[in-house]
Amino acid sequence: MVTLPELELPENPKLAGNITHFARALRRAGLPIGPGRVIDAIRAVEAAGFTDKVDFYWTLHACFVNRPEHRTVFAQLFRLYWRDPRYLEHMMAAMLPAIRGVQEDRPAQAAEKRAAEALLDGAQAPQQQEGEEKEPEETLIEVDASLTMSTQERLRTLDFEQMSLAEMAQAKRMLARLTLPVKPMPSRRSMVSPQGRIDIQKTMRAALRRGGEMHRLSLKKPRPRYPNLVVLCDISGSMSQYSRTVLHFLHAVSNAKGAGWAKVHAFTFGTQLTNITRHLATRDVDAALKAAGAQAQDWEGGTRIGSCIEAFNRDWSRRVMGQGAVVLLITDGLDRDNPDDLARHMQRLHLTARRLIWLNPLLRWDGFAPKAAGIRAMLPHVDSFRAGHSIASLEELAQVISRPDDMGEKARLMGLME
Repeated sequence: MVTLPELELPENPKLAGNITHFARALRRAGLPIGPGRVIDAIRAVEAAGFTDKVDFYWTLHACFVNRPEHRTVFAQLFRLYWRDPRYLEHMMAAMLPAIRGVQEDRPAQAAEKRAAEALLDGAQAPQQQEGEEKEPEETLIEVDASLTMSTQERLRTLDFEQMSLAEMAQAKRMLARLTLPVKPMPSRRSMVSPQGRIDIQKTMRAALRRGGEMHRLSLKKPRPRYPNLVVLCDISGSMSQYSRTVLHFLHAVSNAKGAGWAKVHAFTFGTQLTNITRHLATRDVDAALKAAGAQAQDWEGGTRIGSCIEAFNRDWSRRVMGQGAVVLLITDGLDRDNPDDLARHMQRLHLTARRLIWLNPLLRWDGFAPKAAGIRAMLPHVDSFRAGHSIASLEELAQVISRPDDMGEKARLMGLME
């Protein structure tokens, strides 16, 4: 149950007009809303009444939200538009932090920046009215910006959760150009080579064809083979934005020519495990993620990491973990299952993988410590523990994914557990 404070409409409220404006903002934020839904929402509010704040929220929610990933954007837009009489100033503060008196001393919440951007829709900073006391003039200071970060550099280090619509679109274009290279592994099969070991069988067969005369030595070397990439991606409520962006990156990896991976297998999990590998083969990334989201019914739900990893070990491990697969586990480790069972399932997953790399967006915090029971159960059974919250963190992953000695932050955090 969502607890809402007393509703306060903007000045000169006209309910139908405000609902229409609210629906336009939702559409700009990415929700598929047309005129029919706006009419249905107005009629629904007329039928349900406007006296109870909770009923009003869920009436609009029922009319405008039909996908789990739209809930966060709807909640933030509702908070900004309907719950605060100074909604425009607060939206301007979210977009333009330099405006004094209205910015909040806290990081933006999930989808808040995108919600504010959708409501602003090109609005400018409020102009000073006549009769208002002017702010004292500030001294103009010249700053040498030659060493400041460019927009692209700033975007590389920006948290996925705090990106606006335009920043997220640019970030996706940058992710589409990233690669995840992998080094081949030697196999037991051999191939002809000008350098290498002597191929005794081929050398003797060639000599027999010449009456036993050995004309030259045949050489061979191990035939290279490439491993599979297996991705287990948490799509619970706390991970949905990170997972969606990482899956966008993995779509580019799975469709890249000459990337080296034998095959990319992708699974999502929240309360259940879902195989979305076939959707990644779709060339259009939007169509691929839409189909994957339609198949995974537990987007932004709860988290049961232990039972989902158990299901993967039981049903899919033998099918996709051959050829020395590398496993990417993308989750925050906040689990509801028994820690002992989780540790046992993680140990089995670790034993069947060539490398098990854990990407955790919580590692972006400097003071992060393995205090949660799920994190303490999982950490000993991974090869590398790295952050996965920005473009820069994914670029670092691409550089170290083939290095067997890379442990990321695992050694430091294991020391904190002792």
